[in-house]
Amino acid sequence: MPRYLRFGIALFIVLADQITKIAASRALDLHESIAVLPVFNIALAHNYGAAFSFLNIPGGQQRWFFTAVSLLASIFLIVWLYKLTMREKWLSLSFSLILGGAVGNLIDRAYFGYVVDFIQVYYGKYYFPTFNIADSAIFCGAALMLFLTFFSKETDA
Repeated sequence: MPRYLRFGIALFIVLADQITKIAASRALDLHESIAVLPVFNIALAHNYGAAFSFLNIPGGQQRWFFTAVSLLASIFLIVWLYKLTMREKWLSLSFSLILGGAVGNLIDRAYFGYVVDFIQVYYGKYYFPTFNIADSAIFCGAALMLFLTFFSKETDA
């Protein structure tokens, strides 16, 4: 996969993530929810912690720690993504998705001190933690990376 496509995918994820977060923030008040399907809501939430509000410490001391970790991870991914060969198309896609998601959430954390989440999936009374486009891209990229790690032949990379 050519480098311009790798970074183009990451940029597309960042733009889609930021546009949808802005739209959700403008359309909803914090903790407001709009039913879309019987298993899906648009619900505005602010995540001050990491994934699923892990380490959501009152006072916000974790903001700069998570910002620094996201920034370092993004730099690492940019360098690694740049060095991948054309034949490593699936690994490139995996890193592109993770990079786009990391930068999307990094922008929120650096600018607001929290990550804007708005996708709420549930079944009956059981709710999955609210997430966003960036989180989805990170999950898909990590899942693809795990798949490649366990099921790809060394020559298929």
